[in-house]
Amino acid sequence: MSGKAGPSKKPKTYHYHTEWEEDFFFTMSFSKCVCLICQSTIALPKKGNVERHFRTVHKNYDTEFPPKSELRRRKVKELKSQLSGQQSFFSQLTSKARAATEASFRVSHFIVKNKKSFQDGEMVKEAFVEAADSLFRDFKNKPEILASIKALQLSRSTVTRRSEAMAEDLTQQLWKDIADCECFSLQLDESTDVSDTAQLCIFIRMVFTDMTAKEELLTVLPMKEHTRGEDIFQSFKNFIEKTQLPVCKLVSITTDGAPAMVGRSNGFIAKCREDDDFPDFLNYHCIIHQQALCAKMLNMKEIMDVATKIACSIRARSLQRRLFRAHLEKCDHSELLLHTDVRWLSRGKFLQRFRELLPEIKEFFREEFDRRFQDFALLEPVATFMCYPFQEDAEVVSLASKVATLFHLNSSGVEDEILTLQADIQLKARAHGQFWNLLTEDKYPNIRKCATFLTALFGSTYLCESAFSHMKIIKSKYRSTMTDEHLEVCLRLAISSYCPDYASLADSIQCKSSE
Repeated sequence: MSGKAGPSKKPKTYHYHTEWEEDFFFTMSFSKCVCLICQSTIALPKKGNVERHFRTVHKNYDTEFPPKSELRRRKVKELKSQLSGQQSFFSQLTSKARAATEASFRVSHFIVKNKKSFQDGEMVKEAFVEAADSLFRDFKNKPEILASIKALQLSRSTVTRRSEAMAEDLTQQLWKDIADCECFSLQLDESTDVSDTAQLCIFIRMVFTDMTAKEELLTVLPMKEHTRGEDIFQSFKNFIEKTQLPVCKLVSITTDGAPAMVGRSNGFIAKCREDDDFPDFLNYHCIIHQQALCAKMLNMKEIMDVATKIACSIRARSLQRRLFRAHLEKCDHSELLLHTDVRWLSRGKFLQRFRELLPEIKEFFREEFDRRFQDFALLEPVATFMCYPFQEDAEVVSLASKVATLFHLNSSGVEDEILTLQADIQLKARAHGQFWNLLTEDKYPNIRKCATFLTALFGSTYLCESAFSHMKIIKSKYRSTMTDEHLEVCLRLAISSYCPDYASLADSIQCKSSE
């Protein structure tokens, strides 16, 4: 016997034949062989199967409607028309149910985006019905319109489920962008909600190959116990491991100046730098927080109290005021400004009289200011160059060294690319607007990477602070029992720039109309 196996037998293919309509009352509908009499389907469009069904179940049709007769042809046409009508009816019902489901997604998104309660869906539906009763009063299809509105699924549980599904859809869009981006930066801040749960808010800024950037809420991590640096780091580390966040793309982290974040030994930033999974990254103390801290150094209460007392002693008495104005006739100023916290002129105008001392004040507070903004001072010359790289007085060697140090690049390679770039007349002519995406990866790898990293940087934790304002509205004292999961769902839907794919979401679930 030969050891070779014989050729495999091809499966036989069966095809429907049009003559079966009159012979056996069968037709093809949606790729299925369907009996026109009882709507039964045959698995294989095989003549033996079709004939067996007809002869067994509907054999009396040969007597009532003789083969090849006009009566039989009319019956076949009638049955086909009935089948089409039934299919059209069920198709319309399915289409209406799907439209109602998609509409419920849209309304649910609108409710949550405006930071309203899940249970407000029923109120929106009732308002819609009341408005429709007047708006469509003279419409012939008013009953159909009202029926469609009443079919909307907007109960509390439905809005909750819709919100969860849409938040999941937005999250998938976010993770697709994270996978596609060249690099990203993070900003973190922590605040307590109305139930005294510490919520760690994390935003991400992604930069893509065309040098466009997108900022989105990455996650909200509830801190149930302590909020020390190691606790924040461990919570974030668990999130990374769970979601497989590609931290290799991380460029910088921006936080506030709290010891839990920037502590030298046990702060969050220090813990991240100790972890081998994290690359070398930049970290910044939010510039808004630094400005606020510097403003606290200017405690002008004693000066303001004395100056205000003197000004009031002159301005409050008519004689004193007239004598003082006469005294000022030879001066540049004709009147003494008055300030109170309630009315009159602003503190800024009142203190304008002391502006001669501004140079001394600046010099007095310069160690404090230099210390506060030193992280941004390192970035300033690089950022200035990247805003317009064709400055004739640019110190290329020094600049290349700073770029290489800041972003861990090759100094000589950066220097060569800067010189090549400045000699490129065509690029210089297009230096305004979208410029850095014109640089090719093979010719300017270091400069392009520098531009990408700079685009990804966060200067402040403004997005976190803004998100906390939204959080205070969403999880108010009237919704204090809201779970952490639903808080993240509502926050994501409220502030995300992504739009849910309503059509796909409606297709992904079984469409049902409201009773």
